[in-house]
This record gives sequence, structure tokens and C-alpha cells, in this order.
Amino acid sequence: MAAARVMVSASNTLTASLLSKGPLRRPNSFTISFKNGTVQKRRIFTCSAIYNPQVQAKEEGQPETLDYRVFFTDNSGRKISPWHDIPLHLGDGVFNFVVEIPKESSAKMEVATDEQHTPIKQDTKKGKLRYYPYNINWNYGLLPQTWEDPSFANSEVEGAFGDNDPVDVVEIGESRGKIGQVLKVKPLAALAMIDEGELDWKIVAISLDDPRASLVNDVDDVEKHFPGTLTAIRDWFRDYKIPDGKPANRFALGNKPANKDYALKVITETNESWAKLVKRSIAAGELSLV
Repeated sequence: MAAARVMVSASNTLTASLLSKGPLRRPNSFTISFKNGTVQKRRIFTCSAIYNPQVQAKEEGQPETLDYRVFFTDNSGRKISPWHDIPLHLGDGVFNFVVEIPKESSAKMEVATDEQHTPIKQDTKKGKLRYYPYNINWNYGLLPQTWEDPSFANSEVEGAFGDNDPVDVVEIGESRGKIGQVLKVKPLAALAMIDEGELDWKIVAISLDDPRASLVNDVDDVEKHFPGTLTAIRDWFRDYKIPDGKPANRFALGNKPANKDYALKVITETNESWAKLVKRSIAAGELSLV
């Protein structure tokens, strides 16, 4: 299948006011203001103080080249990190989600966790750009301010260690996102994928802007209103490496999606791991904390 060309639009904006000072304060208060409304939350972790920025995603270089990057900047033009500087929590079980890969595209875009300001780039292997063997059918990206600690063995998931990345989100809404877009989502389920021995959580979520968002609040609602979607997500991530000659990925927790409460537990634990990382309680290795 021909790889779908992925283009970016930097039209989405996010306004954040963080009332903390210094490299890390916990807990703090903040306000996130989107074009279509304002949501408030009183407790977060943050790794830098950002005062009233207009956060925008901006391209550098040409898509589908090794130099292509999508950086995030505030209203002064200062580069910030979509991983570290966008708050996770929005309150009432709602979270920020950064789109890396829009639905119905195949370029393997990801936050460059080892580069300053952690821009979004296309992944490479042996110097060549990477593509999935077929389009991904959902918006895919990350939860900011989360981290799957590679030194932590999760006793509930076969003792697997984290994959050293932010937590992944599969957003099942009907609209196609844009690279670098920040969506408000609510988690619905969690899949515990084991990828070459590493734990790689997939949080299934839905954008609050989706017409069916009010109908789905837990894993059973997904099956009712999006029948077959959870199985399709699991099978897609299980099989996508097979065309490259690699074995299928596995899923723990009985090969089934865990419910919303478990997904929130995963988010809380990985947010705490991220906080330890940016406080340098855990060695960062090659990860960028800027």
C-alpha cells in the first residue's frame, strides 16, 4: 500500500497560564483556555513556568524528509516542549492529548524525546524514514507529562519494564487530527501492549469535541457505540510489525482492554514517573528535559 503523505497544519492554539515558578513545583494551579472554552484544574506537575503563552505548532523543513520537525512555541516565539511544558490534567477526568499521527496516514511521526524541545519528527531506521505498512485508523499521539520508566518492572503486567517514552493515546473520534494539534480527551480503556519485552501502554480515549463523546465513559460504552473498535485497535498494534518480518506484539491483562479506572491509574503512575524524571530523581540518560 502506498504510504499516505502527511501534512501539518499549525492552526490549533492553546493558552496556558501556570502559576508556578522554578523548574518543578507540585502541586500547582493553572488555567487552560482553548478557542472553544476554558477549563480549569488546580493540581498539576509542570517542569517550567510558562506565563500566558499562545502555544502553536510550527513546521521546520519539508514533510517526509530527515530534517522535518514540528516545534511548539509560545507567543514570544520561544520554543517549548510538547512533552514537558503542556499540562497533562484539565480536571474532571479530562486530559490534554498531543496528536503525532493523524488518522488514515502511515508516516511514523513521534516526539523526539532525545532532542532539545522534543519536537515531533518522522522516525527513522538505518537512516531511512519509517512508515507503517498500512494506514493507522485513529488519531495517535501522547499524553504530555507522562513517562514509562524503563527501570520499573510492573508486577501487574508480567514484570515488564517501561519503554522509556510518554504514554501513547489512540483517539477514536470521527475527526482527523493534525500533527501537533492538542485535543481535550477523556480516557476510556487501556491496553497493555508488550513490544519486544517492553511495556507500551495504549490509552484508548475520545475527543470531547466528538459528537458521541457524551455517550462513552468506560470500556463497555466503547463496545456499545463503537462496536469492534477495541478489537481492531488491539489487532492493528499486534500485527503491524509482521509485514517487516518481526513477530507479533503481545497484550497482557488477559489480552483484553482494562477499564477506565485502570486507565486513570496508568496515567497517574506514569505522571508520577515523569515528575521524578524532570526532578532528576531518576537518571534521564539521553532524554531531553528541556
